[in-house]
Amino acid sequence: MGRKILVTGGAGFIGSNFIHYWMKKYPEDRVVNLDKLTYAGNLDNLKDVADNPGYKFVKGDISDPEVVGELFRDRPDVVVHFAAETHVDRSIGNPDDFIRTDIYGTYVLLEAARNSEVGCFIQISTDEVYGSVEEGFSRETDTLLPRNPYAASKTGAERLAYSYFATYGLPVIITRASNNFGPYQYPEKVIPLFVTNALDDIPLPLYGDGLNIRDWLFVDDHCSGIDLLIHRGEKGEVYNVGGGNLLNNRELTGRILDYLGLPETLIRRVKDREGHDRRYALDSSKLKELGWSPAADFESEMNATIDWYRNNRWWWEKIKSGDFKKYYREQYENR
Repeated sequence: MGRKILVTGGAGFIGSNFIHYWMKKYPEDRVVNLDKLTYAGNLDNLKDVADNPGYKFVKGDISDPEVVGELFRDRPDVVVHFAAETHVDRSIGNPDDFIRTDIYGTYVLLEAARNSEVGCFIQISTDEVYGSVEEGFSRETDTLLPRNPYAASKTGAERLAYSYFATYGLPVIITRASNNFGPYQYPEKVIPLFVTNALDDIPLPLYGDGLNIRDWLFVDDHCSGIDLLIHRGEKGEVYNVGGGNLLNNRELTGRILDYLGLPETLIRRVKDREGHDRRYALDSSKLKELGWSPAADFESEMNATIDWYRNNRWWWEKIKSGDFKKYYREQYENR
């Protein structure tokens, strides 16, 4: 009999890719997906597994102790906690949602887990907890200096998770990943936003001078890193998961337009984000010592990702035709 895997936020971008990854690699396991289905949660991401007897979807809020408590009565073997508010721009305008979900929701899960027999609790965090890194690479022992409400809420969540390891012995492992890319990413994020805008001949809103640097990680490589940590990670430890593909936003935008054969006149400079971190870069040697390395070729997977959005208009057109239009106007058109 396989394991019981509880995935929170599994209808989102990384969570849904993780469920695809896990169910393909471990078909004997049972996966329960707890997701509130906020704006970025989309069951279309999981249409191909919806009828699989090894998969179950539960609509619910991680901040609801009754919903969470009911799921933990089934005693999951592994918890992979993706559920979070994640978009920096939204956190600047409305930080309370981030504190409630990212910190209090994590507390509810941890409380339920410590009264269960969970064998591994993976707390998904982000490289943004380190703050802006002008040079070099962030290591797991570096000081955390989050500079926006989203990064601060993730810092609070992961430190709370660590406290449950230190105080109660809960088998927590924390991951800090760099910027993910791949299919099913909500189009407020830069790659799907720029690709889908370009396909519809809509300007690409590039913040400031476009020289902010990010480390890009293909989502399947993130999933394989989590997989390895579930099996071989040391409890109570933090592991960076970086793709090693450092690009500034101007270079990234140029790659997208070049691949689509579209002119750079589509780029529109907009006022920079408040407190915009200049550079992120991760040292992933600790995870690599366990045997992990990113398998994806950046250029080929980036091109395949662009093709996915080009070939799956059915997925993103209905998203961008709804409330997203109002959000987009408020976010970019007056900058």
